[in-house]
Amino acid sequence: MKIIGISLLMLGCLMGFSLGIDMVQGFDVSQALYNAVSPFRVMEVAELFVLFFLLFFFFAESLYLFMKKKNQSK
Repeated sequence: MKIIGISLLMLGCLMGFSLGIDMVQGFDVSQALYNAVSPFRVMEVAELFVLFFLLFFFFAESLYLFMKKKNQSK
C-alpha cells in the first residue's frame, strides 16, 4: 500500500507542479489541465492498451501483496 500511496503522492505533486508552471506562463486553469492530459489524447489504441495493462498489473500486484501480508499476520 505504501507503493501506491507514494506513487499517487508523486503523481499529485508533479501534476500540481506542471499546472503551476503553466499558470505562471499565463495559461488559465482549463488550458493548463488540457496541457497536462494532452499526451494521453494522442495515444493510439495499442499504446492505451499497454498503459492500462501495466497499470492493472501494478495495482493487482500491490493488492496481492497487501492481502498476502494481511493473511500472514493472522
